[in-house]
Amino acid sequence: AEMGLGRKLDVPVCDLSLIRGMWEVRVKKHRQKQKKEQERIEKSALPKIEQQWQYRIYCKTLKTKELNLLHHYLERATLTDIQVYTEAEQQDQRDQQDQRDQQDQKDPQQSELIFQLDGDHWTDFPKELQWMTYLKEWHVRETKIRRLPDYLALFTQLTVLEIPKNTIAELPPEIGKLTGLRELNVNYNRLSRVPPELGNCENLERLELAGNHNLSELPFELSGLKQLVHLDIAENRFVSIPICALRMSSLQLLDLSNNSLTDLPQDMDRLEQLATLFVHKNNLSYLPHCLANISTLKMIVVSGDELTCIPTKLCSNPDIKFIRLYDNPASEEKKKKKKKEEEEEKNKKKRWREPREEEVKKDSREKEFIEAYISTLEDRG
Repeated sequence: AEMGLGRKLDVPVCDLSLIRGMWEVRVKKHRQKQKKEQERIEKSALPKIEQQWQYRIYCKTLKTKELNLLHHYLERATLTDIQVYTEAEQQDQRDQQDQRDQQDQKDPQQSELIFQLDGDHWTDFPKELQWMTYLKEWHVRETKIRRLPDYLALFTQLTVLEIPKNTIAELPPEIGKLTGLRELNVNYNRLSRVPPELGNCENLERLELAGNHNLSELPFELSGLKQLVHLDIAENRFVSIPICALRMSSLQLLDLSNNSLTDLPQDMDRLEQLATLFVHKNNLSYLPHCLANISTLKMIVVSGDELTCIPTKLCSNPDIKFIRLYDNPASEEKKKKKKKEEEEEKNKKKRWREPREEEVKKDSREKEFIEAYISTLEDRG
């Protein structure tokens, strides 16, 4: 059949942006549904029942003295409702608990919920730690522990996780469930990456990742850390400032020292509350003018060897302490040494080379010395 000249032909027209918007809404709803289901499973009784049974099995392996000692540690734990004593023993335990509570009121130090572990004889966390989910702080340093425990996500009351100078190679994704965390210190370990789930720890105020050697980037998801005031990523392999760092709107101290930075971004003034900036021991030849726009800036520490261009407003501002560190007078020798190190690193790139313990100690001592020196300058006003 022939089509008349006056007849209109309907042609379907697709608005791609509209279709994309519809799919984005569907994906968002699907993810929300998945998240709710995950939360439902976590809040269900099954994990608690499993934990209680594992606890009972573990108690069966202990001697009476060890069992009593464990219960002494777990006096504030969530599993104290498990019936492992006779009625008479339970009454005795209650009396002892009352005495301890009275003692805690007299000596507040005893009521602090802090876990401490140090010494190179430790290669793993003690098994009984998994029952101490009431703890608020972990301080683990200078051990040979390589990984964090699988039950870390159970410690939802944790506010401080301090684990410097160990041999930890990665942070598990479950760390994102520690939403009450305020301080995280993983200095001088063996991290090569940071999980994006850490961005869920929205109450984090202090994040320290110095001296991990193989760390060269941070996930964009860390942009959500709007409460962060202290970020230390010194002594790593960053060639540029992580994008997420420029979106941490509350940041007051940023330590980028001893990396491989060649320049700083022109939008550094997005950090409107920045007070202290460490950029020494990098490959910077100039500082951007935008730094002069940060009204809160009080101190900048740079290496004076190769820095040739500095905004006048920075070095002449009486409110800013502008510190130049000349740590190597022979800059030509420094370049040769660096080139040699790069060649050696290139040859060894195919196999993992763990940093020696003495190297870690040396690095940390140098950093501590510079921080102490700068602190004395701050005290002088």
